[in-house]
Amino acid sequence: VIDHPKYQESKRIAIFLSMPDEVQTEEIIKDIFKQGKECFIPRYKPQSNHMDMLKLSSAEDISSLALTSWNILQPSDDDSAREEALAGGGLDLIFMPGLGFDRKGNRLGRGKGYYDTYLERCMKHPRGKPYTIALAFREQICESVPVTENDVPIDEILYEDC
Repeated sequence: VIDHPKYQESKRIAIFLSMPDEVQTEEIIKDIFKQGKECFIPRYKPQSNHMDMLKLSSAEDISSLALTSWNILQPSDDDSAREEALAGGGLDLIFMPGLGFDRKGNRLGRGKGYYDTYLERCMKHPRGKPYTIALAFREQICESVPVTENDVPIDEILYEDC
C-alpha cells in the first residue's frame, strides 16, 4: 500500500480504523503521519447513512476516540474541533473497507450506504471524487456482488498477491 503511486502522490487521505475481521490499517495510519500527509477517519451517524471524514492530529490521537455501540472507534458527536475533509480541501484518496468485492470494482459493504453517500458528496466538492482503493483479503474477491444504482464503484482493489 505505501509504495502505491496513488498513495505516494496523495496528501489528504481518508482511511477506516479496522475491525478485527478487516485488513488492519494501523501501520498505514502511522505511515500517513510519518510522511507528513493529512489523515481523516470516518464518523458514522447512527440511524442514518450519513458519514463525515474527520481529521486525526496524530496516530496516537486514536487512543482518545470513543468506542461506538458497533465497537468502532470514532470522534464523539460533540467533537466539533476536528476538520471535516469536505469542509476543507477535500480528499485525494479514500481507503475503503468491505465484506466482498468483484473484479469490476463493485463493493459489498455492511448495508447502510455510508461510503456511497459520502462519495456522492465528494463529487459535489470542487476537488471532485477522490481515488478509491479497497483493502481486501483474497477470500473477499467474488465473481460478482449485488449492486444497486446508488452503489459507487471502487477505482482499485488491493489484496495479497493481486
